Amino acid sequence: MRTNLKLVDDCDKYVDLNSLYLTTIEKSLTSKNSFPYELTRVSEEVKTMIKSLYELIAASHDYPIGFIQPYILDDMPWSPKITINHQRRQVRLPEDDDEATLALSDTLNKARVNRQFAVLEGWRNELYPVTGLRSKITVERAGSALLGIVTYGVHMTAYTDGPNGIMIWVPRRSSTKSTYPSMLDNTVAGGITAGEEPFESLVREAAEEASLPEGVVRRGAKSCGTVSYFHVRDSRAGGETGLMQPEIQFVYDLKLPEDTVLKPSDDEVQEFYLWTVEEVQNALAEEKFKPNCALVLLDFFVRHSILAVENEPDYVDIVARLHRKLPFPSRPRLNHG
Repeated sequence: MRTNLKLVDDCDKYVDLNSLYLTTIEKSLTSKNSFPYELTRVSEEVKTMIKSLYELIAASHDYPIGFIQPYILDDMPWSPKITINHQRRQVRLPEDDDEATLALSDTLNKARVNRQFAVLEGWRNELYPVTGLRSKITVERAGSALLGIVTYGVHMTAYTDGPNGIMIWVPRRSSTKSTYPSMLDNTVAGGITAGEEPFESLVREAAEEASLPEGVVRRGAKSCGTVSYFHVRDSRAGGETGLMQPEIQFVYDLKLPEDTVLKPSDDEVQEFYLWTVEEVQNALAEEKFKPNCALVLLDFFVRHSILAVENEPDYVDIVARLHRKLPFPSRPRLNHG
């Protein structure tokens, strides 16, 4: 059985790059807000792994935007327009944003054709922003984890609040999904593609996954901030393991009438359950939820006073780590020298 803090640990990994080596990160980030928080909680094996990582550099902005595992770097058929500096452990994109996008596209398309990475078997033909939510540099969604860049998503918790208290709509992911098959999820969740605003992404995903009418979502969905974490992929995610996956989720709540019934609208969701808070908490403790969805639910519990300092000994740590500072900027930053 998992405690709430262990659920956070499962999704948000402790890694402290500033304490292990000094590169471009030292110049562009404050030393107290990097990944992880406490080296004492990191094994020597993990420290060694962190030291081996390569930084992905956006040359047009001259700051790190991702972390790449050495075995990915060695196997990747890099475009000649992308520069590898082994001494500094850096992968530098072209100066021009359009050229950087093209170089990444050429690289990943060649890797896909060569079948070099299992994660690319889930090719989506969807573009993700690379240097921040409104980035001009984009990359195929399936390849984002290979580059260790920050990705963005929307997660919404739909619930009712009647005589029996709060009830939460919980979907089960399809058993055929390539990532986290058959695990429990948030009511609506999905990635934000390049050029898409978070709320518009939510409206789209709500219709696709839960058959929620656009008008219901636009009128009723409430923006509740973000949840952020630095995840390291394991076998449940599908494809290669150990890939760096920092993420920022835009969080929404939607209170629904008690007679509302949610049903899947596509093949990504197997079925929906309407559960009590206690049933959701039990499923969380039994590790039945996708790791990042567990964090979004903990955030929901905090905001609705279900989780409080009176009933959770790790309350302060949990709240802080649901909104952690990532070691990469969340929007493009120009290099002004």
